[in-house]
Amino acid sequence: MPQTATTDNIIFRILKSVFFKSATGQAGRYAKNASSLLDLLKRVLSKTNALSGEAYAGLREKVGLLVRMVRMYVAGEYRVLPWKTLTRIIAVLIYFLSPVDLIPDLLPVIGFTDDLALIVWLFNAIQDDLEAFREWDRKRNVVPIG
Repeated sequence: MPQTATTDNIIFRILKSVFFKSATGQAGRYAKNASSLLDLLKRVLSKTNALSGEAYAGLREKVGLLVRMVRMYVAGEYRVLPWKTLTRIIAVLIYFLSPVDLIPDLLPVIGFTDDLALIVWLFNAIQDDLEAFREWDRKRNVVPIG
């Protein structure tokens, strides 16, 4: 979803909405409670895995990366994640899980428009942190030879 004036307007409305403000308020509490955070991640994966088809493949991939990064943070393996980035991720995931938000998920297809726009916004907002995680993850998974 490329950034356009319409997308920017949707993002602005989401970020200023009572729904996102509520999610942001909850994010800090989730970040401080590992079991609640892991449960949140499990529910997010369950919701994204239920979205079948190629149309949602990009969303599943993006959310999967966020979940993997947060899991590594919770496990204590990846602790360079800035607090602001962590709470932004959690707030977006809480918003994503909520069926009642700016555009309710109960509306077929269009109900995920705000969720998708917010996830794209998040990826753009935390691009440097995501790239640092990807690089860390690549190095971690390299098996030295010799």
